Amino acid sequence: MTTSTQSHTSPRELGVLVILIAVAVVLASGIGLRAPWPADEPRFAQIAREMVESGQWLFPMRGGEPYPDKPPVFVWLVAVFYLLTGHLKVAFLLPSALAGLGTLWLVHDIGRRLWGSDVARTALLVLVFTPQFLLQAKTAQIDALVCFWITLGCYGLLRHFMTGPAWGWYLTAFAAMALGIMTKGVGFLPVLMLIPLALWGAAAKGPGDGRLWGWRSWLGLVVLLGTLALWLGPMLWQVAASGSEDLRAYRDNILLQQTAKRYANPWGHIKPWHYFLTAAIPTIWFPLALLLLTQVGRLVRVLRDDARVRVLFVWVVLVIVFFSLSRGKREVYILPALPMLSLVAAVVWRRAQAEGGTRWSTGALRVALVLVGLATVALGATAWWRPELLGPRVDDYADELAALGLPVLTLGVAVLGVTVLTWRRQVLEQLSIAALACWLFVAWWVWPVMDPHRTPKAMMAQLEQRLDHSHEVGLLKFKEQFLLFSQRPLVHFSYLDPAEEQERNAWLWMRESPQRVLLLPDSLALTCFDIARAQVLGTEHRRDWVLLDASAMKPTCEAPERVRRYRWAPQRMDILE
Repeated sequence: MTTSTQSHTSPRELGVLVILIAVAVVLASGIGLRAPWPADEPRFAQIAREMVESGQWLFPMRGGEPYPDKPPVFVWLVAVFYLLTGHLKVAFLLPSALAGLGTLWLVHDIGRRLWGSDVARTALLVLVFTPQFLLQAKTAQIDALVCFWITLGCYGLLRHFMTGPAWGWYLTAFAAMALGIMTKGVGFLPVLMLIPLALWGAAAKGPGDGRLWGWRSWLGLVVLLGTLALWLGPMLWQVAASGSEDLRAYRDNILLQQTAKRYANPWGHIKPWHYFLTAAIPTIWFPLALLLLTQVGRLVRVLRDDARVRVLFVWVVLVIVFFSLSRGKREVYILPALPMLSLVAAVVWRRAQAEGGTRWSTGALRVALVLVGLATVALGATAWWRPELLGPRVDDYADELAALGLPVLTLGVAVLGVTVLTWRRQVLEQLSIAALACWLFVAWWVWPVMDPHRTPKAMMAQLEQRLDHSHEVGLLKFKEQFLLFSQRPLVHFSYLDPAEEQERNAWLWMRESPQRVLLLPDSLALTCFDIARAQVLGTEHRRDWVLLDASAMKPTCEAPERVRRYRWAPQRMDILE
């Protein structure tokens, strides 16, 4: 195993503490300035809200109906922060922000222990300027949190096998995997690192005596199953004791449909096998992909010389292969591989600096930054002055483009300005400063400008003006944002059922009282109602939403397969003020 040589850190370089503080400021910026946005954020925020308001935390509920698509750890954290802060607009973004900071700390600490402070600092810069990392840390999706758990799992294994033995960290890795599974099913991914560790762990091992394998290795599985049992035990017991068909369906969906079946036979996001290599990585991991491409020869030599890098790189490859084998692919799936790849890139870059081989990479990265700034200027100018040039569907986004034109144009100018002001800095710092500046700009200007266009607040206010409180409102094909912004009780007919089954249940519900009204998108093909009698309410999510009253009901309607309706009533009317 080769040992990296520490290089002197000049006073002009950004220190680790400065980087972490800057990232913390960026992640905190904008919190409280916008509401949850589709597609996923309103769902998780509403589920957390219902947990706090109902006191029922074991089964995530969306509008009173069990939500079986994801395990509960992420929404538990949102709910805890909602309890602590009392503000859902603050709470829903905090778990991802803290997970992002935690991931940065883990990457820095393991990089420092294995290769020294220069590599650790460089890895932080790589994460900061790779767009996907801060994007996920500033959104309320599950992926930043599951990335943290997976990184913690990798950290624990590396502490044990490369700097240990450290059986405490080994067991921590398996506990992190269990928490990752309870956040999103793929939390077990660190276990794949055992493959390269078995092949090259001895060569990668630093100073230290003691056995790294043996009977105690099986305790990791015990910890993993024991941690999972803290959730699965009460959940399975409650399902069995309840006799509820809804809860049985939740159990079967969360344990089978959303895990093995979704991987083996996905029903959405179908992409070719090479999607991550040819489409996702060149974009969401740009300019990291460009850095590695311009240093591919040195990367090969580092992999040959340094078993520690080989272990991390092979794990990254195994993660990408794992997700590539499934037909369903999304860019966020490969986010957990990014922290370990940042360490690989950092080692390669420091080797290139020591060997004087960064000239071409520096030129390519700086040209790429300038091109990004110019492209952003062009996009903003086009959206502001000539939006029709952006494509045939531009009318669907007319309001958003009108609001975004000036901010995007100014953002492009800011990128170019930062590029000029930081030209004398080392290129990775230049990229990181530009990335941080962009996110500050987005959080303080772009988010507030976009918020009215990404929420149904105005339409739900119009609903209150149109209908007095003697009317009950039912929803077909609803969005969770309607619940977040509703000032009255709402009824829906199982989000999980097809539209035809929801319509049949809605017809039965409306037949019971003439004061009941349906809210639905006008694009639905209806058989039980006359859509010609609809009253237009407003436009949200690029759809026109209409109201149907009893006069629109047809005399007869086919009976639903199962009568299902869920009523949800808000306890606080100022939830997103």
